[in-house]
Amino acid sequence: MKELNIAIAGLGVVGSEVARIITKEAEMLASQAGMRLQLVAVSARSNRDRGFLMHGIDFVADAAQLAARKEVDIVVELIGGAEGVALDLCRSALINGKHVVSANKAMIAHHGHELALCAEEQDVQLSFEAAVAGGIPAIKLLREGLSANRIEQVTGILNGTCNYILTEMTQTGRSFADVLAEAQAKGYAEAEPSFDVDGIDAAHKLAILAAIAYGQKIDFDQVQIAGIRAISDIDIGFAADLGYVIKLLGNAVRGAVPGVQPCLVAQDSQLAKIDGALNAVAYSGSPVQSVVCTGPGAGDGPTASAVLADIIDIARGHRAYPFGRPVATLEDKANRREIAPGRYYLRMMVEDQIGVLNAVTAILRDHDISVESMLQKGRSDNAPVHLVLTTHATKKQAVEAACDSLRAASFIAGDILALPIMAGE
Repeated sequence: MKELNIAIAGLGVVGSEVARIITKEAEMLASQAGMRLQLVAVSARSNRDRGFLMHGIDFVADAAQLAARKEVDIVVELIGGAEGVALDLCRSALINGKHVVSANKAMIAHHGHELALCAEEQDVQLSFEAAVAGGIPAIKLLREGLSANRIEQVTGILNGTCNYILTEMTQTGRSFADVLAEAQAKGYAEAEPSFDVDGIDAAHKLAILAAIAYGQKIDFDQVQIAGIRAISDIDIGFAADLGYVIKLLGNAVRGAVPGVQPCLVAQDSQLAKIDGALNAVAYSGSPVQSVVCTGPGAGDGPTASAVLADIIDIARGHRAYPFGRPVATLEDKANRREIAPGRYYLRMMVEDQIGVLNAVTAILRDHDISVESMLQKGRSDNAPVHLVLTTHATKKQAVEAACDSLRAASFIAGDILALPIMAGE
């Protein structure tokens, strides 16, 4: 039986799991791939025991050297980071005619166009299923299973850490800071959690999915990003009173500016039921109408599953353009329209005085915003109270301008939060 020689750069939890499966499940993988998958070299910061036998496997301290090894057919990059060693390794591997499999969403979001072009020029495969939504075959489904469809919208819960935090806040009523601390203690969130809670990780994934869905050059800088730090237990409670839950969603509509931000989602919708660290991706288009897939979005097992699926595809001789079509045909959509008008949730602290409600609605009216519903809670010796409004469909620019006007008003006591209310899904 033929052999496919593999080198792995990066032996963290995912890299070690991939290596363990290749070495321990050799017969099963060979039957799936049609050839033996042979791990011939690995690279990591140290050569310590990682739960698999190193017999017949070379340890290489300098990951860059893997790209030049003649016996290597596939380089699996699991180092991470948009720049540096990971990018240099992938560039060199492709230039040297080796297939590349990566789980590195930051690198693909920033340099995917360049790497895809290099893969085409060298007639090798660049695969990155594991970069988006872990164990969910989100890219394969979009690029292959839905290839006959005109996709109009991609919506997803793309970060398990944020979904875990928002789920815990919803179910327990605790604050963001309290749940984040618990998530860090349990290992669900990093000690420095900005990439997750500020929406950057989800934005990397959304940029990849949007590029494939719409046949466009990947453009991370176009993604508008807002994280979940501003979401309070007060917002969670008001959302519940209105029949919603709050989720961090990535949303890309054909022809519009893609964005990642917290949104209100109806409690009886499919996305509202995705709890804990799970991910979900919903595709809408024609003729399929709507498809929703869900599963574990991170972790050693789910991510290793996606990495190995890419390796098996290469072993089978299955080729696919990284972004679904030749690089030369990808469109450059530098100027995109704003997303269509929609409903919004507005939360503010106002002075508990006669005439304040009229003043708030007057400012909204001046910006062509119609109020759908209003909630106010709390009253204590004229202290500021929370006021929540929901609007009829309106433009995002109008909401932003109205919020600026409200912030300048003397009766506002604190910042204002504006969140989209998602329709459908």
